Amino acid sequence: MKLLNHAVHEKIKLEMIYMARNGKVSQRFVRVLEIREDHILAYCFYRKRVRTFKIENILSVQKANRKAASA
Repeated sequence: MKLLNHAVHEKIKLEMIYMARNGKVSQRFVRVLEIREDHILAYCFYRKRVRTFKIENILSVQKANRKAASA
């Protein structure tokens, strides 16, 4: 959660492993815009739009590496 808060304020691109409602796991590159009680609003570079992600379904999150950050 600390990294998510930091990412909002510093506008850092993150690499996230996420489990969708249907149980499918995916890797996403996101920029977190807002953190709410049980979900985040983030720009998803894969879908090219703002998406909602449930915090409980975020399996892993880290700063995106330089190569991914330029994508």
